[in-house]
Amino acid sequence: MTQDPQLQQLDLPPIDQIGFVVNDLDAWVQQFGPVFGPFTFMDGSVNGAEFRGRNEDVKLRIAFGRSGDVEIELIEWLEGTSPHSEFVQSGREGMHHLRYRVADTDAWIKQLATVGYTPFWYKRWNADTVFAYLENPEFPLCLELLQMPEAGAGAPTVD
Repeated sequence: MTQDPQLQQLDLPPIDQIGFVVNDLDAWVQQFGPVFGPFTFMDGSVNGAEFRGRNEDVKLRIAFGRSGDVEIELIEWLEGTSPHSEFVQSGREGMHHLRYRVADTDAWIKQLATVGYTPFWYKRWNADTVFAYLENPEFPLCLELLQMPEAGAGAPTVD
């Protein structure tokens, strides 16, 4: 599924989530419920994440569906500053990011830097839970790295 040959060379784990940023969460759930539902909802707000060098808060409303092993995430931006607000404010809606579950987000950030990806949204919740969004001007989607205990012992690592 990853089209960037440089990403393929890094041997990232399989994509486990495709994220869409949407203007009307309820409308998207209604339209795509038959394909990816049933959806579950949550408050996806994040406080104090580093976004482009600043600590920012954001309020998000999120719905999760599935297609086999791949989670489908629908994100509605409500207020604050994040990758989602940038996306919506630039007039876009739709596919936004690909997520990879990893054992060490910081190590993967260093590895992805070798092929032009830079982190621009980052939050360390605790020693075991970290997320980062990365971008590359040569690739149209953001990458999300998620380190969480639920990834288990099989989560890929970077040497």
